[in-house]
Amino acid sequence: MRTNGSGYRQEYGLVVLGAGSYTCLMFVWFSLPAFLSTIIAELDLSSTQAGILAGAVPLTYIPLALFSGLAVDRVGPGRSLAVGVLIYGVAQIGRSTAGSFPSLLATTLLLGVGATAITFGLPKLVGVLFPPAATGRPSAIYLIGASTGSALVFAVGRPILGPWLGGWRPLFFWSGVVAIGYGLCWLLVTWHVGIDDRMADNDPFSLESVVDDLRLVLSHRDLQLIVVIGTMYLLLHHGLQGWLPTVLESRGLAAGVAGQATSLLIGSYVVGVLFIPTLADRFAARRLALMGCGSVAFLGVAGVIAGGSGTLAVIGIVFAGLGIGGVSPLIRAIPPTLEGIGARLTGTAVGFIFAVGEIGGFFGPMLIGVFHDVTGSYVPGLAMLSGGTLVIVLAGTMLRYERQ
Repeated sequence: MRTNGSGYRQEYGLVVLGAGSYTCLMFVWFSLPAFLSTIIAELDLSSTQAGILAGAVPLTYIPLALFSGLAVDRVGPGRSLAVGVLIYGVAQIGRSTAGSFPSLLATTLLLGVGATAITFGLPKLVGVLFPPAATGRPSAIYLIGASTGSALVFAVGRPILGPWLGGWRPLFFWSGVVAIGYGLCWLLVTWHVGIDDRMADNDPFSLESVVDDLRLVLSHRDLQLIVVIGTMYLLLHHGLQGWLPTVLESRGLAAGVAGQATSLLIGSYVVGVLFIPTLADRFAARRLALMGCGSVAFLGVAGVIAGGSGTLAVIGIVFAGLGIGGVSPLIRAIPPTLEGIGARLTGTAVGFIFAVGEIGGFFGPMLIGVFHDVTGSYVPGLAMLSGGTLVIVLAGTMLRYERQ
């Protein structure tokens, strides 16, 4: 049972350890955008093909997310996280051997299968270990773990580890090996601590229970609006993070500098993750925080469009990261507090958000590539992202959440 007397110290320790699954995932996931210009040249890819590869993991979520969430709610977060890590570790090793667009796409899609278990397993882990009113801070912890992985691959993986290991293929291989090692360690912890035994309601895989859960989740009005916000968040997050290094390189920056500039985006994202949901919880203003984050992100993307490679672009990167980072934990923390959802259906609810939302996650990076092929410029794709920020603001105004 929970160690109330110790102030949830064991629970926080488990969340920190579980966050390693997100750290490994994001390093593995964004190793492709970090080396995208090199991979384009080596495999002779078009910008459209590169955009498809950058959006392939989100594409996997569209058919699998809802069912993955249902599975996590029934299997439990401990085993789900272990299986997910092992799958994406094997996929990353496979990507290191890919010699063409089809093979790289196939292994990247497999990586996405494992990624779904992490995306829904961690909110479920928090929902199992903590009461609904206390989910904000632990949610921020695992999102910081995710941002750490992204920052490391851009700031260290591309400019330091890649050259040291001998290129993108050795880095892909060894990062996959590290992920598999972590997954096995987490599996041992899961068995020892009995994380999945803590679930209060372990529903069976019966058709009736699945249909009842889906009916409740899919018809929830505020959750539907959170899905819209999640779609725009993922459009922004994957589109900007997937293409920003390449966009900056096209403006004359060296690859290492462009990667470090992208780590600035991730750093400001972390600041948003840390402080915005904490302030929103303190003032019971999560809805207003969503609207504010959308507005800040709009200013940020506008700065990236207009700023070239100068100071305005840097300020825009920081603003965009802050706004996107604030939205990220809010769309995960709100579902467990919604009437009719709660901790029992957290995995299914977050699965619903990402099943639809990753349509934006796929089309964000893909359309940036398509627009570049058609126009020769990255500005139309970035303008599309700025439109997504305004949708976040509009959907936030329509939420009934916290108005009572």
